[in-house]
Amino acid sequence: MDSRLAMTRYTLTTAFGRGLSANRAGLLSGRSVLSRHILADGTGCAVGRVAGLEGVGLPGALARYDCRNNRLVQYALEADGFASAVAAAVRTLGAEGIGVVIGTSTSGIAATEAAYRSPRFAEHSVLPADFPYRETHNVFSCGDFTRRLLGVRGPALVVSTACSSSAKAFATAARLIASGVCRAVVVGGVDSLCDTTLYGFHALNLLARGDPRPFGADRDGIGIGEAAGFALLGPADLFGKDAPLRLAAAGESADAYHMTAPHPEARGAVMALAGALAGAGWRPETVDYVHLHGTGTAHNDAAEDLALTTVGLAAVPASSTKGAIGHTLGAAGICGVVFAALAMEENLLPGTANTRVPDPRFRSRLLLSGESGSIRRALVNTFGFGGSNCCLALAWDA
Repeated sequence: MDSRLAMTRYTLTTAFGRGLSANRAGLLSGRSVLSRHILADGTGCAVGRVAGLEGVGLPGALARYDCRNNRLVQYALEADGFASAVAAAVRTLGAEGIGVVIGTSTSGIAATEAAYRSPRFAEHSVLPADFPYRETHNVFSCGDFTRRLLGVRGPALVVSTACSSSAKAFATAARLIASGVCRAVVVGGVDSLCDTTLYGFHALNLLARGDPRPFGADRDGIGIGEAAGFALLGPADLFGKDAPLRLAAAGESADAYHMTAPHPEARGAVMALAGALAGAGWRPETVDYVHLHGTGTAHNDAAEDLALTTVGLAAVPASSTKGAIGHTLGAAGICGVVFAALAMEENLLPGTANTRVPDPRFRSRLLLSGESGSIRRALVNTFGFGGSNCCLALAWDA
């Protein structure tokens, strides 16, 4: 990968709030902002909800794209001057030179859930005739909406590889730039709360009974969060010296060991980590921080700890933000990238909210609370269902 790939602008909206300021404050606070949600059977779970989406209105020309997921896309794109930065890039590079690669897991499936609850379906077992499936639930919906909203006309695609989706979006974007197909790419991820996700993880017995506790001795599951984030990725010489955040490499794997469980020897995770280190030309001991996938489930955390130990990263400071904002699924990769960038800006080694006692069987260096520390090189882990794994290597050149 071209080490000169830079992220000139980035933005993030999570349960911490909208934009970089809210997420920086949340990261620095070390607090959890998860709230309780009760399922139909009375089961309680933790969720990370983005406030304010109900009041978001889409432009009239894009009204058919209206769903919670695309509202979250628009809400995030309009924060931190990101849409304006893309508009400036369009004036410089041309709309055809800028692509869009978005990661998501369920897209706007909540719109389909609502359609199945409609009176028409209850009476006739037929979905409403005006139900806009293509513009809402279809997995390409968020990518199509993003390119139309931003006015870019380069290649656009959506990656849906479960929890690694928006990390793999960076790898795909890098290939588009390296091949000359795009001069720059809007890379991002989005996933919003929906019953399909909540009840699906409940059926798998993967929801935490209380708050999620990543890498904790008493961890018992995940909390679901929603988020959207974006970055403008392109060659550093196009963006000048005002873009210190670099994408140094991406390590990917697809071990396909099991539909939901990680490989017991963490083979896919090891391949992704080793690939990122090799691609960046880094030795394990030169890495300053690892943003863990850190879901809070028994097997996933154990596999990640094993992977870190296997490739020589056990001594590197590491933490998970999922105890604070929840597991944002297809948006987990972009969350990790922006949180790592904020940590680099603030000279902060972030802590792991909610976790009090690390699993004593683990060998990795889990940070329970935040510490001061310079980060020049960071890894961002994302490990998805079906063994779809990705590790991003980020460098800070300020």
